[in-house]
Amino acid sequence: MDERSLAVTRRSLHGVAELVLAGPQYRHSSDIRLRVVPGGFATVVMPDLRVDGVTLVTPTASVPLAGSLAELADRVGVEARRLDDVYSGGPEFRPDDRIEIDPQAARVLADAFAHGDSALRALAPAEEPVLWPEHFDVGISVGEVNYGVSPGDDTIPEPYAYVGPWTPRTGDFWNQPFGAARPMSELPDAAAVLAFFRAGAEAANA
Repeated sequence: MDERSLAVTRRSLHGVAELVLAGPQYRHSSDIRLRVVPGGFATVVMPDLRVDGVTLVTPTASVPLAGSLAELADRVGVEARRLDDVYSGGPEFRPDDRIEIDPQAARVLADAFAHGDSALRALAPAEEPVLWPEHFDVGISVGEVNYGVSPGDDTIPEPYAYVGPWTPRTGDFWNQPFGAARPMSELPDAAAVLAFFRAGAEAANA
C-alpha cells in the first residue's frame, strides 16, 4: 500500500467521520463520539449511519462514498456539519471537499481500527473505546494513560498503536514526544496490539 493512497483515503474518511457522521449526530444529540464497527465506523446515536468499506449505510439505503462531503450527506438525508464550535485545531474540512477512496487503503484502515478496538476492550473491559472525530483515532484512558490506534497522521504516515501517559515518561520504550508508538504493520492482529498496550501499561507504571 503506497503512502499517498493511505493519506488520501485517510483524509476522506476523516472528513466523512466529522462532517457526515459526527456533525449531524452532534446537531441531534450534542454527542460527537463515534464507534468502530466491522468494515469501518458508525454513529453511537441518531442518525443511524455507518461506513462499511467504501459505502455509507443507513437503515434504508447504501450509497457509495463519492462526490463532495455535502453531497454525500444530502444523499442520506442529513446536512454536513463542521465541529469548529466543539473543538479547535481540528482538520478544517469543508462541505465541498471531494471524497477520494482507495478500497484497499480503506480496508487497511478499517482493519487497524478493528484490531485496536478489540485490543482496547481486552485491555480494559470496563471502558468503551471511542473513535474521536477530531483526531480520527480510537482510544481509551486508564490510570492517566491514553491507549489507542491512529490511522496515521503528519508525524507517522501509516496506522499505528500508541500509549500516551498524561505525565511524560523516560526510557527505551518511549519513542515519541507523546509517549510510545508502534506501526500497525508490526502488529498483525489484536493480540499483538494488546501485547503492546500491556507493555506500555507496565512501562508507564514502572
